[in-house]
Amino acid sequence: TTPKGTVGLLLLRSYILSADCAHYDAVIHALEAQGLAVIAAFAGGLDGRPAIERYFQSESGSCIDTLISLTGFSMVGGPAYNDSAAAVETLSKVDVPYLAAHPLEFQTLGQWAASTQGLGPVETTMLIALPEIDGATNPTVFAGRHGLDGCQGCASMCRSNSDCRAMAPCHERVAVLAEKAARLTRLRRTENANKKVSIVLFGFPPNAGATGTAAYLSVFESLHNTLTRMKDEGYTLDLPANVDDLRAELLKGNAEKFGQPANVAAIVSVEDILRETSSLSEIEAVWGPAPGRVQADGRGVFVLGKTFGNVFVGVQPTFGYEGDPMRLLFERGFAPTHAFMQFYRWIRDTWNSDVVLHFGMHGALEFMPGRQTGLSGNDWPDRLIGAMPNVYLYAANNPSEASLAKRRSNATIVTHLTPPLTNSGLYRGLADLKDSLSRWRQLATDDPARADMLALIRDQAAAVDLTESDPEKLWLTVLETEGSLIPDGLPIVGRPMTKETAEVMAGMIADLSQEDRDRAMQSLTTDHELPALMRALSARFIAPVAGGDLIRSPHILPTGRNIHAFDPFRMPTAFAMADGAAQAKRLLQAHHSLPRTVALVLWGSDNIKSDGGPIAQVMALMGAKPRFDSYGRLCGADLIPLTDLGRPRIDVIMTLSGIFRDLLPLQTRMLAEAAWKAATADEPLAQNFIRAHTLAYADSMGIDLETAALRVFSNAEGTYGANVNQLVSSSTFGDEDELADAYEARKSFASGRNGKA
Repeated sequence: TTPKGTVGLLLLRSYILSADCAHYDAVIHALEAQGLAVIAAFAGGLDGRPAIERYFQSESGSCIDTLISLTGFSMVGGPAYNDSAAAVETLSKVDVPYLAAHPLEFQTLGQWAASTQGLGPVETTMLIALPEIDGATNPTVFAGRHGLDGCQGCASMCRSNSDCRAMAPCHERVAVLAEKAARLTRLRRTENANKKVSIVLFGFPPNAGATGTAAYLSVFESLHNTLTRMKDEGYTLDLPANVDDLRAELLKGNAEKFGQPANVAAIVSVEDILRETSSLSEIEAVWGPAPGRVQADGRGVFVLGKTFGNVFVGVQPTFGYEGDPMRLLFERGFAPTHAFMQFYRWIRDTWNSDVVLHFGMHGALEFMPGRQTGLSGNDWPDRLIGAMPNVYLYAANNPSEASLAKRRSNATIVTHLTPPLTNSGLYRGLADLKDSLSRWRQLATDDPARADMLALIRDQAAAVDLTESDPEKLWLTVLETEGSLIPDGLPIVGRPMTKETAEVMAGMIADLSQEDRDRAMQSLTTDHELPALMRALSARFIAPVAGGDLIRSPHILPTGRNIHAFDPFRMPTAFAMADGAAQAKRLLQAHHSLPRTVALVLWGSDNIKSDGGPIAQVMALMGAKPRFDSYGRLCGADLIPLTDLGRPRIDVIMTLSGIFRDLLPLQTRMLAEAAWKAATADEPLAQNFIRAHTLAYADSMGIDLETAALRVFSNAEGTYGANVNQLVSSSTFGDEDELADAYEARKSFASGRNGKA
C-alpha cells in the first residue's frame, strides 16, 4: 500500500554499533503500523546535520513529512554544548515539524513511572531544554532501562530484561509518539479546504465577564483577522462579517436559552460520558457523578462555542467551584471537571479536529496535575490533549509559562507582540502635586508663601500615598512616575504597529545601532504573526527564539516564533550578576543598619526575562558567585572571600514559585549549594550571618547541619501556588493566622544542594 507519509528518524550511533536497538525498532514498527514510511539515519558524531542533509533532504526540498530525533540531545553538539544557530539553519531548510523524543538516562523506566516529578533536573536540561533551543517540540519519553522490578506504569506491566543494561521501549509512549507523527504528517499533507481546526478561547475567572479574553491580546479583533486569513488561504469556513458579529455569535447565540456564558455548540449526554470516558471514576471522585454541576444541566455537559464551517471556535470550560479555593487547579489529586474533560474529548473524537489552536495567554490545560516534565499517559494534560497537534498563540514576554505549555501539552508556540508602551503621564492628584511643587520651586527661599505652599504639598502628597516630606525628593518621585512606561492598548494579531508607535518603541530600546534600529522598525511594522500561524497550522517548522521583554530583549523580533525559556547552562549571565550586585547594594543601603536576614521570593518569569537578575541578587547578598565548567555550563556555586566582599554574608531565605522550581533546577541547586558552603565556611560568625544562624538553629532544634542550612523553599513536587490569593478573594478564612498557615503548608518544601530536601 502507498504510505500516508514519510518520517525521518535521527538515531544515536553508539546504540547502533552496540546492537542495543530494541527501543529504535519499536518506534519504527509503531510508525509503520500508522501507515508511514520510515527513513532512519545516524551521523558519525554528535552533529546530526550530515545525516539530515544526506537522507532527509533532496534537491527539491524535504523528502520527509516529520522529523523525530531519538537521540535525546541537541542536534549539534549532543549533551556537551549546543550550536542552535546551525541546527535552526538546517531545520528551516527541511521545514517539517521537529519532534524530540528521549530515552531515560539517569533513572529506570520503573522509577520514572512511579515518580510524581517525571524527569530530574539534569534530564530536564539535557533532554528537553537543549533541544527546545533548536526548535524541538513534543518532548516524549520513549525508552529507558528496566530495573529488576520492571515497570508497572501502564497496562503493559513490562517485566525486566535479562540484561538490565539494555534499552527497552516504553510501548505506551512509543504508540503515542507514533500517533503524534501520524497526525502531524496528515496535517501537513491535507489541503486547507479539508482541514478541521479547533480554536480555543479562554474564560477565567468564571462569571466575571471574562469569556474570550487573554493577557496582552485583543482577542476578538485578532481572531477575526485570523479567520479572515484562513479563509483567504483556502480553509472552508463561514466568516462573520465583522468583529461585533463574531463576538455576538460566540457569546450570545443560544447562550440565554441554556443559561451559559457563551453559545452552546453541542451537548455531550450522560450516556455518552459514561460509555466513552475511561478516567470517569477519577473525575467523579472529585466532582461527583456525571455530568457534574459545572457547565451542565443534569442530562449532559455543554460544549461552548460555535462552528464556522470547518472551524470550531470553542470556549475552554472553567475548572473549579467559585468559593472553593481548596479545589484548586494546581492541587495534587485534583482532576478536571466533567465539562473540561468532555470539551477536549469532543474536539478530538467527535469533531475530529486535525489541529487545535489555543488562542492567547493562557488556558488551564498545561497546568493540570501530573508530572512536571516527561509526562506519561496517566498525567492529565496528556489524557486531555492526546496526540492532537497543538498550536499556541502566546505573548512573547512570558517564556516560562510558554515552556510549560510546550512540555506539558505538546504545544508549538507562535509569539505575538505585547502591548506597546507610552509614558504614563500623571493622573489628577499627582498632576496637582506636580503643579504645587513647580510653584514652590519657583518661589524665592525667603518668600513667606513657601511655608503655606509646603503645607499644601504635604497634604497633596499624603492624598496620593506619598509619605516623603522633602519637596525636592517628592519632585524627583513625581518626575519618575510621569516618565514611567505603561501599556498603550492591546496588540491585534494581523495589525502591525504604525510607524509612529514603532518609532516610540524602538526609541525605548537602549544601545541599538542604526542597523539594529532599522531591523526593529521593519519587524514592528510588518505582520509576522499571521503568516507564522498559517505555517504552524500546516505543520511547518517554526523557528525558535529566546523569549523576553521587547525593551530589554529586542532579539525577540520578529514575533511569530517558537519561544523557549533560556539557555539553562548559562544563567545567571555576567550582566545579570553585575545588575544583581547593584540591586543588592541598593537594598542594603536602604537600611539604617546592616540586615542579618533577608527573605526573597524568586519568580520563574522574572528570572528568565532578566537572565537571572533576582538570582544574582541573592548570590550577591550571600557573597557567592556561580561556578561554570570548562564548557561554560553552570555547575555549582563558590563563595567570594570575605576580604573581597567587604561586609558580612547576609542570610537569605528564598521562596521559589512552582514555575521557577520546574524550569530552573540547576539554579535551585546552585542557590542551595551557596547557602551550604556559607553555613560550613570557617569564618567569624560576626562576618557570616548564615553560619551563625545555622549553628544556632541546629543547636536549639537538635538537628544536623545539613538540615539547618536549608534556605531554598517551594511547593511540593507537582503543585503550584500558595492558595493565599484564593482564600482572600473568596473570603473563606477565619483570621490572618489561617492565611499564614496556608502559605506555610504550601511553601515549606525545601531543596538541598543535591536537589532534594
